[in-house]
Amino acid sequence: MSLRERLVDQIRIGGPITVAQYMTLCLHDPQDGYYATRPAIRSDGDFITAPLISQMFGEMIGLWLIETWSRLGRPAPFRLVEMGPGDGSLMHDILRTARLVPDFLAAADVWLVEASAPLRTLQAQKLGSGPKTCPTLAEVPDGAPLLLVANELLDCLPIHQWVRTPSGWAERCIGINDSGDLVFGLSEAPYMASLPDAEAGMVMETSPAQEALGTEVADRLVQDGGAALLIDYGRGAPGPGDTLQAIGSHRKEHPLAHPGQVDLTAHADFPAVLAAARAAGAATAPLLDQATFLARLGIFERAERLAQAQPERTDQIGRQLERLVAPDQMGELFKVACLHVQGLVPPGFETET
Repeated sequence: MSLRERLVDQIRIGGPITVAQYMTLCLHDPQDGYYATRPAIRSDGDFITAPLISQMFGEMIGLWLIETWSRLGRPAPFRLVEMGPGDGSLMHDILRTARLVPDFLAAADVWLVEASAPLRTLQAQKLGSGPKTCPTLAEVPDGAPLLLVANELLDCLPIHQWVRTPSGWAERCIGINDSGDLVFGLSEAPYMASLPDAEAGMVMETSPAQEALGTEVADRLVQDGGAALLIDYGRGAPGPGDTLQAIGSHRKEHPLAHPGQVDLTAHADFPAVLAAARAAGAATAPLLDQATFLARLGIFERAERLAQAQPERTDQIGRQLERLVAPDQMGELFKVACLHVQGLVPPGFETET
């Protein structure tokens, strides 16, 4: 029985499910969930991430980690953690860059936080047996400073959607119509006083799961010290909008069309994540767009040096750079959030006010 058929049966018996429940089942159902069974990352898959576009992305993150470690007093040991490490390309480039500073590499206790069995296989193929792997951040040992990176993780966490009706806010749910098709509808939930007023028909999104991640990371930073980078596409200010999308073979499709067979994402709610982190006692740097962050770390200079060393790749390197930083590519839509221990000035964020 397919996931779609099981969802239809579940809804017939128990009633409509929330968008958050639907996302969780589509992505993580042990039998048919997308990440549990068939994540397809790369240019010939369903989607591609920044580390797969160019080595320069991972090199910049590696340099950021090394400089942050130095500003923290060069602790040894420290936990070097990547959450949602994809096929391992980002950590591969981070560790390759870290060879420039042997003391950093020697002090790093490397962990990958990954729940997907197929992706753990890809990570092992890319990185070998060096990094340790666990499904949750809670299983990474505490007691040492934390340097954490999560690239395109927040967008995979489940969201709730709320639609403004003439009588108040109602939660968007997934039900079935008379033909047995999955369809969006509205629950009879009471008005949510925590949501701002809006015109009828407007959609607001909340994500307790994204906020919980901000709290969890902040708790570790308050306890052990360190810093974390969260990089994703999303909003830099609160506001309405329906951002739920399904991606398969690099094309958008209806989110209810093929449950479990394509990736489901929604925009990261950076204001809520950063607020949760501050409430837990961590400091947060002003949010940057990806282009600004990478430029401050020296990606343009790195691209120039690569092109000088490999002139036959000059055009390719230029295209890769444009994909990462151009305003109409990833440069503005993608944001970089930094959570850190009180008193640290994280690299790349110094001139912000």
